[in-house]
Amino acid sequence: MDIDYNANEPKMEKDYSSSVKELLPEVEQLVAGGQLRAALEKLHSLEKRTRGAADLWSTSQLLVRMVEVCGEASEWQMLEQEVAAMAKKHGQLKQAIAKMVQKAMEYVDRTPDEQTKVELIESLRTVTEGKIHVEVERARLTRKRVEIYEMHGQIKEACDTLQEIQVETYGSMDRREKTDFILEQMRLCLAKHDYVRMAIISHKINTKYFAREETEDLKLRFYELMIQYDLHEENYLDVCKHYKQVYESAGIKENADKWAPVLHNMVLYLVLSPYDNEQSDMLHRMKLDHNLEKLELCSQLVKSFTTAELTRWPAVEAVYGPEFRQSDVFSAQTDDGNKRWQALRDRVIEHNIRVIAKYYTRATLQRLTELLDLPTDDVEAFISKAVVAGTIFARIDRPSGVVSFAKPREGEEQLNAWASDVNKLLSLVEKTTHLIAKEEIVSKISRTI
Repeated sequence: MDIDYNANEPKMEKDYSSSVKELLPEVEQLVAGGQLRAALEKLHSLEKRTRGAADLWSTSQLLVRMVEVCGEASEWQMLEQEVAAMAKKHGQLKQAIAKMVQKAMEYVDRTPDEQTKVELIESLRTVTEGKIHVEVERARLTRKRVEIYEMHGQIKEACDTLQEIQVETYGSMDRREKTDFILEQMRLCLAKHDYVRMAIISHKINTKYFAREETEDLKLRFYELMIQYDLHEENYLDVCKHYKQVYESAGIKENADKWAPVLHNMVLYLVLSPYDNEQSDMLHRMKLDHNLEKLELCSQLVKSFTTAELTRWPAVEAVYGPEFRQSDVFSAQTDDGNKRWQALRDRVIEHNIRVIAKYYTRATLQRLTELLDLPTDDVEAFISKAVVAGTIFARIDRPSGVVSFAKPREGEEQLNAWASDVNKLLSLVEKTTHLIAKEEIVSKISRTI
């Protein structure tokens, strides 16, 4: 929504446009002769009258010309002083200030050195502070200041400075620019390792906005940042969801060179996610993706986790290790890669425990150590975790070394089972009686004939 700041401007009492048009050629001659002070004095004299008469066009022209006089002469200190003085004038028109600041911003990139550039930016930021009619200009100036901080490696200062700007409340800023600004805030928070603030800022973006075709570049930037955040937090299921959003982008799915690594990472992070209903559902849905067949190892891995069969870890390590350990996800050269490889081993063992619980009612610990390729203590630890997570039911009888996977029935369930069994028995008796009577009738008829 664009805000019209002219609505609150006072009504024009007198039109000074003709006076302005007459004065500007005189100012040009004075500037050409090097008489900057004299030119500015003439502009000040007429500006006072146009401001008092609330003549917006004339005041804007005069303020812009003041900026041009100082800027073209490279009088940077004078430019800062003029802008600051004009913005503080009593009754100064808001739109006139906005046009003056916009003109002054054009000279920021024309400054001779970095120090002068920083001084001009800071001066303009001071002028625009607390003024809603130049909030967009202040945000853009702050962005330039942050870039300079970042060039010098001052990440903390850059991040803190950018956090001062709450662009989500700016009604006059374009939505795309606003989203781009928030993404920059997220990036700097990640660079500063301020993950809590990064998570808070990420909620300011409505992901429905990314449904538009023209926002795909912003969408990819957003999910790339979210992937970095959730990798730090080890939220592997969320990482998979972010990769899924990237995978479904038109620019990615139409290019095999782009979708293949994205789908590869989707599979790996989904398998690394702790088992629950959502993870299981996503795994079975992914199995139906035709592109998965083109990634042989990933397809085999998904099949292993969606089939109720034991998957021995030594075999997994032998089949998938050579390729997966070269990828960024399981890189043997990084601590995070080794940590995720260990997590994959845990997921394989947890899958095997669920399969065993499905087919066994009772099993000895010795037999489980053989099936899971684990020592007894680790078997007990993994079974205990699965029970706590609610994925299986199990009871360990340590003295006898037996694990029971059969869930005991409650009284009501047992009575219902008995009633069902009795009903089945009576149904069989009735059917048998009927068949016997039928045979007797058939026998009597045959003897009669």
